[in-house]
Order: sequence, then structure tokens, then C-alpha cells
Amino acid sequence: MANIRGIAASAGIAIARAFRLEHPDLTVVRKTVEDTEAEVAKFEQALEKSSAELEAIKEQTLREMGEEKAEIFESHLLVLGDPELVDPVKTKIRDEKVNAEFAMNEVAMTFVEMFENMNSDYLKERAADMRDVTKRVLAHLLGVKFVSPSSISEETVVVAEDLTPSDTAQLNRTYVKGFTTNIGGRTSHSAIMARSLEIPAVVGTKNVLDLVKDGDLLIVDGLDGDVLINPEPAVVEEYRAKQQRYAEQRAEWAKLRNEPTVTPDGHHVELAANIGTPADVAGVLENGGEAVGLYRTEFLYMGRDQLPTEEEQYKAYKAVLEKMEGKPVVVRTLDIGGDKELPYLQLPKEMNPFLGFRAIRLCLEREDIFRTQLRALLRASVHGSLRIMFPMIATLDEFRQAKALLLEEKAKLAAEGTPASDEIQLGIMVEIPSTAVMADQFAKEVDFFSIGTNDLIQYTMAADRMNERVSYLYQPYNPAILRLVKMVIDAAHREGKWAGMCGEMAGDTTAIPLLLGLGLDEFSMSATSILPARSQIVKLSLSEMRQLAARAIELSTAEEVVALVNGHQPRA
Repeated sequence: MANIRGIAASAGIAIARAFRLEHPDLTVVRKTVEDTEAEVAKFEQALEKSSAELEAIKEQTLREMGEEKAEIFESHLLVLGDPELVDPVKTKIRDEKVNAEFAMNEVAMTFVEMFENMNSDYLKERAADMRDVTKRVLAHLLGVKFVSPSSISEETVVVAEDLTPSDTAQLNRTYVKGFTTNIGGRTSHSAIMARSLEIPAVVGTKNVLDLVKDGDLLIVDGLDGDVLINPEPAVVEEYRAKQQRYAEQRAEWAKLRNEPTVTPDGHHVELAANIGTPADVAGVLENGGEAVGLYRTEFLYMGRDQLPTEEEQYKAYKAVLEKMEGKPVVVRTLDIGGDKELPYLQLPKEMNPFLGFRAIRLCLEREDIFRTQLRALLRASVHGSLRIMFPMIATLDEFRQAKALLLEEKAKLAAEGTPASDEIQLGIMVEIPSTAVMADQFAKEVDFFSIGTNDLIQYTMAADRMNERVSYLYQPYNPAILRLVKMVIDAAHREGKWAGMCGEMAGDTTAIPLLLGLGLDEFSMSATSILPARSQIVKLSLSEMRQLAARAIELSTAEEVVALVNGHQPRA
């Protein structure tokens, strides 16, 4: 038996025989062609065939997985029809007299490399989309056929180098019990879709495809990130028992869907979800979310060749507010620039984009962009409980400028006879250490704080969270981080304001007892984490967690904090 460690990307236990999903050789060789127009026509035919296949996959995905997941293939279709990709390929064929597959691969890989070199998980995943579309077109140009995951007709665990979105969408849930890949992460499309399908998945194993043969018995542990190859019968039985325990646990969690998040000693906290599109709201409600704690509006601006209009934005914000039926929705204004590029804005390249011209800094300079978003938000505010949050605030003056622009746009709308709510709360993301230190001053002017721990941790520890060589310094439980979090929460409470958290730390089972003890009012996380978090919190005594947190911030290292939390046995 071999045991391989990877990243637990989708929870659950799968036990089945291996199915190796390997795509054909798509090696491209440069060839000189004389009839360039015939080669262009060949390229156009490959695009048409690819489009027809993607339309079929999109329709299947829509039927089986819903509109949100089908949107992935809509974006693939847009790539196929994008003049930014198609026209340079045709130009290359004609000008250099090269074969279509060589031209397609050269142009596409230029985009892939550009996306992969950006410090943005979102754009790196778009590189995977571009690769997926390119492989499909190349297969038609080269006259080879993909192995379709939809052809699987017996219970299997799929093993692959990577699973593209179209691979994942074609997985037959009746037969595919789980999958494992050499590469990938929790934010990849395949991982997101696996969670939606509730198929256990372990990704990023590095070498599982090298070690597994077709027909090997596999256990994929999507809870702990293990893949076991040809385990002994006793080990199989052990994991079947673990599988059953997890099923029972999920059934217990489901009972909490409509319950408030209240500790045994009567303290209520709000469990909210982070979303990127209006389609994500369904998952929030299905998992018992009490609010949207972070609506990342930048996704409205991405994957297109121009800024979204005020009307487009208004419709998106209105849809989210209406679907939440009066539950609070925190909308973060545009957080773009540097690490998340919009090619059509032609922002300058920066040596250190995480510390550069981005978020509120860009919005205050490009008032045209910011005012359009603010108008759309104000118009949508009458459709629900809207809270507006400004990102990357470093100084009080930045907040005051942003608020002033909002009030100006509200006055303009009133003059036009367009209503806007008078109940909108205005808050800031706390992701810069100086803002946390000055939280007592900010608290006098904002309505709420939402702590963005993903950036706050990397800025406090001076460690790029994308850099594997310093990843050991990305320490959510470091007492320095806990002290900053406490400063923010305490400052909010002294002014009668509330404090939330929308970073990954909010849904972390080790962090939750500490955050509860520090007084956090709102925990915003991925929708699928809400019920497990609620199950945990309703068993935690607030008074005991306060004592736990007080001890934790006096410790010296993150390791000591983890040991303290792990050693604490909460009262049932």
C-alpha cells in the first residue's frame, strides 16, 4: 500500500478502482504552408467544432449542475470567439505561412504565460481555461480524439494530471466516486465543481498519475488530503467506517440549516458567505447563510473587453439583494489593479503589485469608474439590506474621500428622482496593519469593520502568500495577528459598531474558537463551510472561549497557539 499526500479539495471519502484519464499527444510541429487561406479555413472549422462541443457540454452542465457552473463554459465559448485570440492566429498563418495548429498554440501560450505570471489566483485559473480551450481546438486540428470522462460506465476514481472544467462537467456522478490529480488547488475550477457535485477530491499530489495503474483500488480521502493505493482489506474497512461517520455528520449539520448560530451561553454570531456572482447566492441559502459577508464585485469587470455599465452592475447587485430576501449583503467596491489586471484599463506594470496601485487607490484616481459603481449600488440599495465596504483603506482620508463621493452620487440620484436607501452601512476592509493599529480612530467614522486576513497576514509578516519559499510565515494563529484582530474588534465595540471577518481564517476550525473568544460578530466564509462552522460554534461556551483567547494572545508562537486550541476540550 502507498499513501500519497495532496490538497483536500472536496470533502468526503471515495473508494473505487482507478480510471486513468490521459489526454492524447497534442505535440505541435511548425510547418510551412502555401495555401494560407485553406489553413485559415481549417482553423475556422476547428473553432466551429469546438464551439458545438462546448455548447453541448454547457447544456449538460446547466441541466445537472445549474446556471453558475454552466457559466464556466460560456466563458470558454467567449474565448473561442474572442478576436484578441482568433485574429492573431489568422494573422500568424497568413504572414508567416505556418500551419494552423502551430499558430494557435503559439498565440494561446502567450496568453497562458501572461496569466500564470500574475499574482492572482483568479487569473492563474483563467490560464487553465485557456489551456482547456486550446487543447480542444488543437485536437480537431491534429485529427486526434479526447478520452471523454462521460464514457465512464462503472464505479471509479478518476486519476489525471489535471482535470479541466469540461472534464469535470462530464463526470457521471453515478459512476465517478472521486478524483485525484497531480496538480491543482482548492481554487481551481475542477475543485470548485467537485464541491458542487459533492465528489471527494484530492489535488496537487504531484505524482499520483505516475504511481497508479488502471484498475488499482484507491481510497481518496477528501477530508484529510490522502490518497491510498491498493490498501489492505482492514484499511478499506477502516475508511468505510470513516465514510459512514462523515455521512452521519453531514446529516447532523443539515439539521442546523435554519437554526441561528448561538453558543450554549446564549451569544449569537452571524455566519455569512463570500460570493463572486449572483448565482452564488443559491449556495448561501442552501447552507443556511445568515448574510453575504463579502460580494467580490471585481468578477463583474473580468473576462470582458470593457468596463461593465451602470445598468449591468445595478442588475447584478439588485439580483443578490433580492435573492437574500432582506438578509444583509456586504458589497466590496472594486478591488482591482496590480495583482488582478484588467487588460482594457492598461494599468502600469508594478514591481510589487500587492503594495501598489489597486483597490481604493485606483478608484479614488479613476473617479469615473468608481462613481459608476457607486451609482449602481445606490440604485440597488432599495431592494434589500445593503452594506458597502471599501477595500485597501490605509488612511482615514481615503475613507472620507470615498464616503464623500458616495454622498455626492446619492445627492445626484435624489435630484434625478431616483430613490436610494437611507439605511446603507458604510464600512472598510481591515487588511493593512496601520489601519488595524488606528482602528480606534476609524471606528468613530465607519459603521463596521471586516477583517481581510488573507492580506493582513501577509502584510504583517512581510511574507508573500503566493511565494512557496516563505509560506511558513503565513501564520493565521501567530499571536501578532491575534493581537491585531483583537485591537480591531475592541475598537469597534467601544464605538457600538460591529466587526466581521471575510478572510479564509473566518472558516478555519482552529481559528473559530479564538475568534469567538476575541468577540468577532460576523464570520464570512465559503458557503460550504457554514454548517460545519455553526455545528462547532453552538458547542462552544463564549465565556470559556474568552479565557482561551486571552491565553492565546499572551503566547509566543503560532505553534503554541495551535497546541492550546487543540488541547482545549469544549463543553458539549
